[in-house]
Amino acid sequence: MPFLTKIKWVVLSVVTLSLASIIIHLSLTKLWAVNIVQYKALPSLPEEFGSVLGRQVIKNKKLWGSIESLETLQPNANARSNYSVPKEQSNGFIYAKVFGGFAKIRSSIPDLVAISRILNATLVIPEFQESTRSKGISSKFKSFSYLYNEEQFITFLKNDVIIAKSLPESLMERRRRNEIPTFKPTSSASLNFYIEEILPKLKKSKVIGLIIADGGALQSILPLSMAEIQRLRCRVAFHALQFRPEIQTLGRRMVHKLRALGQPFLAFHPGLLRETLAYNGCAELFQDVHTELIQHQRSQMIKEGILKDELNVDSHLRREKGLCPIMPEEVGILLRVMGYPAKTIIYLAGSELFGGQRALIPLRSMFINTLDRTSLCSEKELSDLVGPETPLPVNSFRPPPTKSEKELKEEWKKAGPRPRPLPPPPGRPIYQHEKEGWYAWITETPTEPDPSPMDLRMKAHRLLWDALDYIVSLEADAFFPGFNNDGSGWPDFSSLVMGHRLYETASFRTYRPDRKVVAELFNTTRENLYHPKHNWTILVQEHLNKSLTEEGLIRQSLLSKPAMFLSHPFPECSCRIASTKATNHVKGENGQVLYGGEDICPKWMQHANDAGKLEKEGVKSQDEGLADYESNDFVDESESDKNGSKTSQTPLWDQDEEMDPND
Repeated sequence: MPFLTKIKWVVLSVVTLSLASIIIHLSLTKLWAVNIVQYKALPSLPEEFGSVLGRQVIKNKKLWGSIESLETLQPNANARSNYSVPKEQSNGFIYAKVFGGFAKIRSSIPDLVAISRILNATLVIPEFQESTRSKGISSKFKSFSYLYNEEQFITFLKNDVIIAKSLPESLMERRRRNEIPTFKPTSSASLNFYIEEILPKLKKSKVIGLIIADGGALQSILPLSMAEIQRLRCRVAFHALQFRPEIQTLGRRMVHKLRALGQPFLAFHPGLLRETLAYNGCAELFQDVHTELIQHQRSQMIKEGILKDELNVDSHLRREKGLCPIMPEEVGILLRVMGYPAKTIIYLAGSELFGGQRALIPLRSMFINTLDRTSLCSEKELSDLVGPETPLPVNSFRPPPTKSEKELKEEWKKAGPRPRPLPPPPGRPIYQHEKEGWYAWITETPTEPDPSPMDLRMKAHRLLWDALDYIVSLEADAFFPGFNNDGSGWPDFSSLVMGHRLYETASFRTYRPDRKVVAELFNTTRENLYHPKHNWTILVQEHLNKSLTEEGLIRQSLLSKPAMFLSHPFPECSCRIASTKATNHVKGENGQVLYGGEDICPKWMQHANDAGKLEKEGVKSQDEGLADYESNDFVDESESDKNGSKTSQTPLWDQDEEMDPND
């Protein structure tokens, strides 16, 4: 009897445990079912994203901190002395047509204002051919106002030059009849060209036309006596040229969303443009149809006399000379070597990326938080920026007509004497995308067709996308150029951003890599690209850290300033806060001051700088408590390496495992 009782209790216990287990499993299943959500790609980050996170942006000093040696440099483009307001009675009108994309437009406008000041002429608001050639774009914005705030431009420069919105009616009639002398100056046109050739014709005709196609109309480096003209260029580029309100609003919203992610971000501009790649002969760095397209563009440049070089060149040799871009994959490796973890937010700037998204696959695999404007803006926000546009005509593409059975028999009879080969298999259908864009002409015709209406409209849209990227790149905690100052002499997006960042806040982290040095470094570790040796990482870190400092500034001045003043507006457009440290004066071969020749800042700037230092010291303790990204090295140096034997290698992917999530 007691034995049966024990069995009953055992059975009852088992049944109770089973029921409890079933209930627990059902509860967990219900909980998991509630939490499972089908994946859906967001067109943009939600507006309340920042408030949801509620995280304070924490910066690691070694990766994001300002460059202390450059903190005394301050922007100061104000006129110094002996600078009068423009005369009411001008010598005539200057109207200009500006060809090219965003970079060429932005670098041309300051030159036009400077020329108008030198010639005492009235400047008519320039026309942007990139937007005027595109038919059917928003009627709300025309030419200049498609990109910039016209009223702000006129008002800000009222004490520098007289600006008119259009030519007087009498002169407009002469322009329609092509009775106005027109010139096409180069980007390096000298002062003598304007004073000796242009000015007499301006006084005689009362109006001249300028066609700007090279991204500028005046030599970059002017005599020391023309320092006020250089400062005028800075006032135009960095103050008067403000994007129209809709662009500024959306750009600030993008920056706000990036800041809301709770950590600093780096902006990267690949600079992969077909035109510059063809000019420098970098076709072999790409594959398939991209190589053919670059070579086709290069052959056209040779025919037009733009380029005096051979068609086929060794792209790898050009790369070793620093004439080709640092590819996105290589940029990713460089950033990982510097200590940036895989979770680093990278904003991808640039409306045009030759090679497509395929070129970005390695970078995106190394940095999972690689974003662009499509990640931060909804389709509606972008379409609102573009404005209402006239619908383009329906594509008239038609596949070739199918042949009837009778036509096929007739062709067979006329095919020639027997024995005849078997008839070809029936052709597969020709899809529409195969007759559009590159694939339509690259294998069928030696000449590239004229751009379609959609191509012209997309070029106009690129002006807006580049403007948004420009705003974000200026606000970024760090900036890395993939391809700037390529030797072509054309202005480029990265150089403009670097010059603007240097003007506004010189101490911001702006990398200025020497592509020739970077190519040499990669050649030494090409076989161990993702498992580099410790000594190699030290060399990379030394080079990139030096590029942030005065050494990088001086090199940038030597290379880029002769081609474009806005890429390095120092020392004319800056001043230096009085410091106890002596500043080294560095001059070029022609006696031009490269660094250290800045004026002393006004007293009010000194007081503002002192207040900023006090505020910075108040938050210093927060920075000191942060974990150091660089303490988790790209590679670990083993004892054998210290003794001179083989260096240990650590995979690129392993360094994020122990990262502090708050860094």
